[in-house]
Amino acid sequence: MKAWLVVLFFVVVVSSVWADESSWQKSYRLETAGKYAEASTALESTNGSVDADFALMRRGWLSYLQGRYNESVDFYGRAIGKNPKSLEARNGITLPLLAQQRWREAAFHAHQVITESAWDYTAHQRLMVAEEGQREWKTLAEHAARVADRYPSDATALVYLARAYAWLGEINAAKRAYGRVLSRIPVHIEATSYMAGKP
Repeated sequence: MKAWLVVLFFVVVVSSVWADESSWQKSYRLETAGKYAEASTALESTNGSVDADFALMRRGWLSYLQGRYNESVDFYGRAIGKNPKSLEARNGITLPLLAQQRWREAAFHAHQVITESAWDYTAHQRLMVAEEGQREWKTLAEHAARVADRYPSDATALVYLARAYAWLGEINAAKRAYGRVLSRIPVHIEATSYMAGKP
């Protein structure tokens, strides 16, 4: 078969597949290709569907990936309006809020999730980011210690615990926490640097 016939056959097959794809399939395909704006636009036709809140969350995520944080907050806020029970939408909205250093608002939404689901990992992790952003070192230390107790194999809470202790001037406690980080991630750059005396 001649090369141009092979190419023509491929184009016809791909065009046929794409013609039959749903808005969701198109959106995911475009996201995979890094075409976030087009991936979001593909979901405009889902506005009145039963999954409208999910479409809004996806559009919030895609706006976040583009660095369009206000737009992302708006989409996630609309998703929360459609489904106030959605923990995913409340966790989602924390992403653009944290990116904009809107610490208190992000903390508010993280607390909303925690009220419904006491040890939701994502909400706690993002709340720790907000606490660090607000330089609430004592609160962060207490919070990170509680999270580390619930997730003992996870290094993230221990990093926040160590940072809080370091800012509080509790050097030995910070070293103990960073030591625990290194037992979980032996090549952790921040912990290694601190333990070597180069925080």
